[in-house]
This record gives sequence, C-alpha cells and structure tokens, in this order.
Amino acid sequence: MVTNNFDWLASNQEPAFDPDQKIIDPHHHLWDARPDGPPLRYFLDELLEDTKDLNVRQTVFIECGAMYNADASEAMAPVGETEYVAGVSAQSASGLYGDLRACSGIVSHADLLLGAAVGEVLDAHMEISSRFRGIRHHASWDASPDVPNSRIVKIPHIYLNETYREGFAVLGKRGLSFEAWLYHPQIPELTDLARAFPDTTIILNHLGGPLGVGPYAGKHDEYFPDWRDSISELATCENVVAKVGGIQMVVNGFGWEQMERAPSSDELLEVNRRWYEHMIQSFGPGRCMFESNFPVDKVCCSYTNMYNQFFKLVADYPQDEKDQMFHDTAMRVYRLEEH
Repeated sequence: MVTNNFDWLASNQEPAFDPDQKIIDPHHHLWDARPDGPPLRYFLDELLEDTKDLNVRQTVFIECGAMYNADASEAMAPVGETEYVAGVSAQSASGLYGDLRACSGIVSHADLLLGAAVGEVLDAHMEISSRFRGIRHHASWDASPDVPNSRIVKIPHIYLNETYREGFAVLGKRGLSFEAWLYHPQIPELTDLARAFPDTTIILNHLGGPLGVGPYAGKHDEYFPDWRDSISELATCENVVAKVGGIQMVVNGFGWEQMERAPSSDELLEVNRRWYEHMIQSFGPGRCMFESNFPVDKVCCSYTNMYNQFFKLVADYPQDEKDQMFHDTAMRVYRLEEH
C-alpha cells in the first residue's frame, strides 16, 4: 500500500539524467486519502512536484476509483471520476501551473459485465469530456488468498467471459481503447481477447503484472521464461501496445520498500532490465511507452530515479526510438495534440 515516505525517498534522490527529453507520462492516478483506499493524497500539486526535474509535457490519467458519484447508480458512478479529472485537466490547461498539461487523456472505468448496456455508460463518459479515451476494467485475480485481487474483479478469468466480451465489443464501435491490468498467469487470456477483437486498441499495463507475493514470492527466476514466452505471443497481436514500467509495486515482490534507503536508478535497472528489455524487443519502440504508475510505485522509488533508469536503459538507442518510447507512442495511442 502507498504510504507517506517522503523522507525515505529523499534519502537517495538523483538529479535528472536527461532533463531535456520530452516525456508524456501515459499512466498516473489522482486520488484523495480515504479510509477504504490509499492513505496518500495525490492531486495536481503532488504530480507537479514529482515531475518538476523532468520535461514532462503531458500526462494520461488512468482510473483508480477516485471521486465516483455517490448519488449515481452503481453503473454510472464511475462517470464522476471523468468529471473530476476533466476539471483537473482544465486547471492544468490554464497555464497557471506551468508548462505541463496534466490529464490530456482520460481513461476511466465502465463495467463490461453490463454487456451491451455498457454503451450508455461510455456515452456518458464521452459527453463529460472530449479528453476521454477509453476504459480500464481490471482482471487482476489469483486463486491464492495471499495475492490481493482487484477491487473491481468480481469473477475469475474475466477476459473469457461471454457477457464481458459483449461489453468489450462496444468499445471498438465507439473508437475507444482498453487498458489491460492483470497478473502474469492471465496473459494468455488477454492474447485470446486481443485476437477476438483485432480492431480494438489494447494497452498492456505494468508488463502484464509479474507477481512476487504469496505463492510467487522469490520465484521470479522460476517463472520468468513462461512470462517471457507469453509476452512474445501477445506481441504478435498488432492491436496491442505496451507500457514499460509499473512493476515497483509491493505486489511485484522486489522488496524496495524494505530497504534502509530508497533505490538508485542503477539499483532499479539492475533488477528490472531483463523485464524491460524483453518488452521492447517483443513490441518494438513504436509500440512501447514508459510509464510512471505514480503514486502507486512511489512506495518504492522516486519519480526522477524511476525515469533515470529508463534513460539509462535506452542510452544507446537512436533518438527517434527514444522519442517513441518517452513521448510519441503515447501521443499516437491516446490521440493527443503536440504541446
């Protein structure tokens, strides 16, 4: 769980390795502290503080259950999140808070288990904001009681569910994208879904969710070959693009949060390199984008140190390929305008 760990993060804070590289962060959240959720407040001010040393031009907000409308039906309540984030986007677009344009793209939630009836919810999101780009409906589930399943997942193997797929079909009809948040054993199920809907853009979150808790604790080396092969197979689906990052969560089991001081970019990269390199080799720079997953990953590292590892990872790549992974792929996938 995300905690207030500012002194710990400051214990090993690096300057930006490449402060001029243009960045679009395609994956962050905004939320207020609440009893049933993360205790960390993360609004525009906190995002601006974290990104201040880097040339982050735009960001994409990804759903996190924030600001649901308490007066709406269960199906329509997530539209409140789009309404809230659209306000933050307008606040940022005023220019009063600097050059960063936060939440230029908005990804919210709609329950695909509504089947075809989810179209009404999607239309409400689209009516609220022209920045609305698609939805995320979690599939992160595991049979072990020691693995935290998503608050949204109501049934296992959801990607294979017929009613869920009826709802998924509605996305493509509206030109909307889909964010896939799952755990690594479910990657083949996502591949099946991607092949069933080749005209719908699917964005893989967090490297397909490699687990490191419960029965998976200490077993990264053991299951890495299966993860690698599953990712390679998923990458054959041309409608799938991948976010590179988002594996510094406690559920990933690398134990950063237990260190006496926050990890350096070199320490992060030493552990993460093989995962990142396989993603880029499988999808190519034109289908990869570096993500922060803040503030969730903030429990384990600082924003600048995280991006420094990305800079070092691709230091020898041609500039045009760097631009794709840091900026251009996100701009294309989320249909953003240059800023």
